[in-house]
Amino acid sequence: MVFHVKQDHKNDGPEILAFLALPEQSIAKLVLYAALLEKWQKRINLVGSDTIPSLWRRHFLDSAQLFPLLPQNTHRLIDMGSGAGFPGLVLAILGVDDVHLVESDTRKCAFLREVARVTETKVTIHNDRIEKVPPLKASVVTARALASLSKLLIWAEPHLLPGGHCLFLKGQAAEDELTEAAKEWNIAAQRVPSLSDPSGSILHLQEVRRG
Repeated sequence: MVFHVKQDHKNDGPEILAFLALPEQSIAKLVLYAALLEKWQKRINLVGSDTIPSLWRRHFLDSAQLFPLLPQNTHRLIDMGSGAGFPGLVLAILGVDDVHLVESDTRKCAFLREVARVTETKVTIHNDRIEKVPPLKASVVTARALASLSKLLIWAEPHLLPGGHCLFLKGQAAEDELTEAAKEWNIAAQRVPSLSDPSGSILHLQEVRRG
């Protein structure tokens, strides 16, 4: 399924997610989320300060574009290195059940809890490094701007159910990372063009197993 987003950088707001046809309640929760992020950003570094003027494109659209790629029978989603909640908390607000956010920074976890409370979104937050979290048996693992693909696969494998999916948001080096990972891993990979970054892509991986 291919979606198109109008490239209008002067109009950065929730309307950029119109392609998802979200209910008003979900949009309202994302607006609350954005307001909290801008408020907390003044105290702790949640996202790059230079991305605030394009907050909806750079972070909310970047995260929400994963929603149509999720399998219909998703049983538990783990977001590794959640940071400010992208993409995991956004996906939970959009309606994904049983989302686990893994983040080692205590202050960022406090932010995630506050957004979850204010938006009345049910998530499980693990204030720990992904390597120390017991296997969670998820059908989907996500990550954004966290580590190289080879490292992501090492961290994700213990948590993936058989037949599970990985959705990793990547930049220009995606193809090189796939080539490097293929030396140690057998994976069925699909590259999906990013809606938020013309130079980026989403690596949709299945059949993940060590070579």
